Amino acid sequence: MRIIISEFISLDGVVQAPGGPEEDVDGGFAHGGWTHPYFDPEVVGGAFDAALEAADALLFGRRTWQNMASAWPERAGDPFADRINSLRKYVVSDSLGESDLTWDNTVRIPRSEAVAELRKLRESDGRGLLVMGSPTLARTLIDEGLADELRLIVMPVVLGGGKSIFPSGGAKFPFELVSTTRSDAGTLVNVYRRAAG
Repeated sequence: MRIIISEFISLDGVVQAPGGPEEDVDGGFAHGGWTHPYFDPEVVGGAFDAALEAADALLFGRRTWQNMASAWPERAGDPFADRINSLRKYVVSDSLGESDLTWDNTVRIPRSEAVAELRKLRESDGRGLLVMGSPTLARTLIDEGLADELRLIVMPVVLGGGKSIFPSGGAKFPFELVSTTRSDAGTLVNVYRRAAG
């Protein structure tokens, strides 16, 4: 099973709070919802549909899981919502208890066991384990060499700081570009796969 990371990302590499003003204000981040002017239903929405269709399961950090769990179950009847709600979901968290896992098909992975458990999942049968958002988790996956594909939805805006998915420890992780799609708003959907070797 390949681990696929799908992110809205600014030109300066920020992934924080793409969906709304109060989504994640850590560090005083004041640009929540920054993706809205650049969201194209056909190109950007199509990229998410394609990623979700190729996934056998979803993987989240706690904050992103909580945001998604509070929104998607109420949207049943929409094909995207029905697909996301039906898939197996894994959330990496120490603070969530079993009684908190109210979103159907959710399994909690303790943070201390996450890398080992995700290595096992990656070696299991299946197509894709899709990560959406979850910048801390995404950064760990890249840093541990567990990210097989990056689907970066690059929006034409500079945000001047915020959370990133990229490790900063100096290690090199080669990827190769396999496709690019451009929207009329100037958004690029770039798909990268881990380069051999």
